[in-house]
Amino acid sequence: MTTNSSVRIIPALRRAPDDAAATPKSGESAQCRTTCSTCNLRELCLPCCGLTRSEMDVADRLVFHRSRVRRGESLYRSGDRFTSLYAVRNGFFKSTALLENGRDQVTGFSMTGEVLGMDGIGPERHTCNTIALEDSDVCAIPFAGLQELAHEIPGLQRHFHKMMSREIVRENGVMLLLGSMNADERLSMFLLNLSQRLAARGYSPTEFNLRMTRGEIGSYLGLKLETVSRTFSKFQEEGLIGVQQKFIRVLDSAGLELVMGRELG
Repeated sequence: MTTNSSVRIIPALRRAPDDAAATPKSGESAQCRTTCSTCNLRELCLPCCGLTRSEMDVADRLVFHRSRVRRGESLYRSGDRFTSLYAVRNGFFKSTALLENGRDQVTGFSMTGEVLGMDGIGPERHTCNTIALEDSDVCAIPFAGLQELAHEIPGLQRHFHKMMSREIVRENGVMLLLGSMNADERLSMFLLNLSQRLAARGYSPTEFNLRMTRGEIGSYLGLKLETVSRTFSKFQEEGLIGVQQKFIRVLDSAGLELVMGRELG
């Protein structure tokens, strides 16, 4: 991903030196194994978030396979057999679903510390395609082993239920967004949500590079590409954001929140 030389690059979450050296190349998942206690994202990610020291010792019995997913490659595709959840160690993904008219609809974006693959729990096959928007690393969490651990660690089971609840709330939020908001409100909500998620992961909430294209944002928000571009320009003219290609600077987060209160046009 390229940026203008005048743009300050926002650093990624820092890794321990041995973690950086162990980053797998594409296709090296079988040789790269890790446990929760050695991961620098353990306070963000399933299955270790909020566990006590003794619970972490039990959780370390579950060994994850790490793998690299190159930009444009699929982590999994619709119809693939469900065996694992995937914790994003670093990187960015989009999920898409194939509509009846043959068009791909973007259904979500996922980043460092978030978990992918829950779409496959019920049907035991994945129902969407998940594609890396940049070179990314994931940990594959065997779902059968995770279920066994959940019986021994009540805190893990509670956390997993909360995570699934958040996913349901997120999907409901998207439905609300598509059904009752105009273009300004949709884009402002998108930017504010992205800002909050980045802040929770140690990134700047006010300066960041968009990993997705304008077209992918439009697909997710139910807007045409031209509408997305026009709304970005409008927000920049109003002093809410600064835009330089894919680099976004949030200049007035309170103003973006006020956009949410405007009457539907």
